[in-house]
Amino acid sequence: MGDPGVEGPVWLPSLPPSLGEYLAPNLQPVPLIPALTLLAAVLYLAGAISLWRQGRHWSPVRTASFLFGCLAIIVVMGAGIEGYGLRMFSIFMFQQLTLMMAVPPLLVIGSPGTLLLRATPHGRFGRPVLKVAIWGLRSRWGRLAIHPAFMVPLFLLSFYGVYFSGLADLLLPNWYGHLGLELLFLAAGILFTVPLISADPLPTRQTHFGRMLDIFAEMPLHAFFGVVIMMATAPMVQFFATPPESWNVDPMADQGLAGGLAWSYGELPGVLLLMFILVRWQRDEARGWAKADRTAAVAGDPDLDAYNEYLRQLANRPVRRR
Repeated sequence: MGDPGVEGPVWLPSLPPSLGEYLAPNLQPVPLIPALTLLAAVLYLAGAISLWRQGRHWSPVRTASFLFGCLAIIVVMGAGIEGYGLRMFSIFMFQQLTLMMAVPPLLVIGSPGTLLLRATPHGRFGRPVLKVAIWGLRSRWGRLAIHPAFMVPLFLLSFYGVYFSGLADLLLPNWYGHLGLELLFLAAGILFTVPLISADPLPTRQTHFGRMLDIFAEMPLHAFFGVVIMMATAPMVQFFATPPESWNVDPMADQGLAGGLAWSYGELPGVLLLMFILVRWQRDEARGWAKADRTAAVAGDPDLDAYNEYLRQLANRPVRRR
């Protein structure tokens, strides 16, 4: 089904929006993102099964987290909701928030990098893969990609830059531009999430305090974006200003819903990430204290031993009488 306002191989829905239509298995003519996601899920599961067959441990929780993240991408990008995202601002915003905020933590908790290093065979076919992975860990490009000076502005650019610069109206009418924006949203979300909660080997690793600063820097700007969208008195994106008349969709009400999603749905994953960081911080501190106690019990505490020796010297020092 074609449309003069959308260029490229796209499927556009004709029925009014409903939950059933959103979840209907209406694939786009070229379902690139769902296909790549399915491939990633198959490769991940193959790596996990390989470790299990060898009797080596791999967390089922991590496996379930990664696969559930892949399933979320396939549903949001592969079902009928993708077609409605070409017509309604609120649906497109829901897709963007899912790709940027909800999916990346699920994928990152799955620790795909660690699984890659552990499950890839060291033979002729696996050696190039491992070389590329190790190069990524050691290269300056890897350090730059997860550095706050790069990934935080990229994350915010995906909101403010896309909608306030007219970039959305430039790219959305074209299938390639629409697909490029979706890939940008997913990449920005992953790069923002990796340094915050990833347990994989990384080129650099932030302190817990630095991670909290990143979250606190993003959350208010993210909420402000949603408020601006809700308070706008004119369409922010002309591409979504003319939904089909038979749908009875008010574009301004739909835009207000998009802003509400950015403010509410977009903030919830940030709060959960903050809680995750605080719990991990407390756990790491407790481990550090326990390790220090074990070391002191075996080898002693140099500072405490020196202080006790000082007290003994004071106690043994003869008292001078006048």
